[in-house]
Amino acid sequence: MNTAFHIVIPARYGSSRLPAKPLRDIAGRPMIQWVYQQACAAGALGVTVATDDERIRNVVEGFGGEVVMTSPMHPSGTDRLEEVTRLLELTDDAIVVNVQGDEPLIPPLVIRQVAENLAASAAAVATLCEPIVKAEDFDNPNIVKVVTDKDGLALYFSRAPIPWPRDHRLAGSSGLPASPGIYRHLGIYAYRVRELREFVRWPVAGIEAAECLEQLRFLWQGRRIHVAEAQAPVPGGVDTEEDLARVVALLTR
Repeated sequence: MNTAFHIVIPARYGSSRLPAKPLRDIAGRPMIQWVYQQACAAGALGVTVATDDERIRNVVEGFGGEVVMTSPMHPSGTDRLEEVTRLLELTDDAIVVNVQGDEPLIPPLVIRQVAENLAASAAAVATLCEPIVKAEDFDNPNIVKVVTDKDGLALYFSRAPIPWPRDHRLAGSSGLPASPGIYRHLGIYAYRVRELREFVRWPVAGIEAAECLEQLRFLWQGRRIHVAEAQAPVPGGVDTEEDLARVVALLTR
């Protein structure tokens, strides 16, 4: 499929667990450059870093990347993304993939996959998932779970363990049965620009505020979200010093 799409990489300087995260060094390059390179390999029409910090802007321009400055007042990352679509003067039909700025190992294949999935669907948004196989991950509220219908459209996203395998899960088990279809949501999204325009006009939904999950605003408004299993493993993002050390080890071995 020859899908035309744009990639936006939000990059904030502030991080309570890992200060200056986008600029942290990984094998001689700032993390944002690794993310940018992976995004460029996905075959998009354009790749743009969105930031509200001049230090990040200077670094991105230094390695030849495209960057736009956005407002520091956005209540959510999706609001920031919508501003970028206006700054780039994208049309309502354009497809935009949001790639997190802390995923230097994200496979270009899955970036393109989520764009192609949206192009082939009538859904408002497309995203990806992967199976959960460890009970500790299923119980972890920092790992978002997703349940879909038979057509791969999201029924709900939650930090709670869903769907709950009432009759199959044993206390203290190190794993989960494969049959219930328990999936972890991966934080990569493709949007049509018109849906982003709608999103910023809607009030925050109660379920969105409770779970702290922006995608629930789309479901609350009756919009559909297409979910598919990622075609390649997606390594976790970098949130802590331990995560950073893991990525450095992978890229320097």
